[in-house]
Amino acid sequence: MGLILKKYIDDDCLFGLWEINEDYDTLMAQVKLDHHELKRLESFQNHPRKLEWLSVRALVNTLLNRDVKIVYNEMRKPFLHDDSYKISISHSKDYTSVLLSSTKQVGLDLEYMSHKIARLHEKFVNENEQITTDPALRNFHLYIHWCAKEALYKICDKQDINFKTNLTIKPFTPEKEGQIKGVVENQVLGHEEFDINYFELNNYVVAWCNKGQW
Repeated sequence: MGLILKKYIDDDCLFGLWEINEDYDTLMAQVKLDHHELKRLESFQNHPRKLEWLSVRALVNTLLNRDVKIVYNEMRKPFLHDDSYKISISHSKDYTSVLLSSTKQVGLDLEYMSHKIARLHEKFVNENEQITTDPALRNFHLYIHWCAKEALYKICDKQDINFKTNLTIKPFTPEKEGQIKGVVENQVLGHEEFDINYFELNNYVVAWCNKGQW
């Protein structure tokens, strides 16, 4: 299937979504890897992880219509080797997603909605947050909540952040798509508020946010 969604969001931000149903050789034919990248790819013991890793690079190449190299800093935060774009990457089950911006920092999360998240909510929902008690919407609400916090975590470079104590999502009513407010507060970053956008597609939730100039 490959690229299933490409769109510009919030002016400068380019979002792409890829469905991984290609085999290894098909994905390899869509990327150009140097020695270090090949070594990294070969280090993965899990075959689906290799497909996932390749799909990210195939997706970015397709979005930008050129070959690019994704590298990582000491915090494992990805960026493009030529610094032409900031990038955030997320993958879940059969989908890979990226968000690119040439002028803004970005944070992105993608999650397939299984039924496991309700058992974990106490680890990331704090006492100031509200989750619906409607059993038909609770799982969906929790996934939006989790994705929003993941997007915040990524945009803040994962600096001394606890999902429960340092991140707060303001009350919202879950819809198929929408915008919610998120707050980051810790000793490193101080107090920052973000608009977080989200949507649901094929039982996946996608959430993203961006921040200023760089």
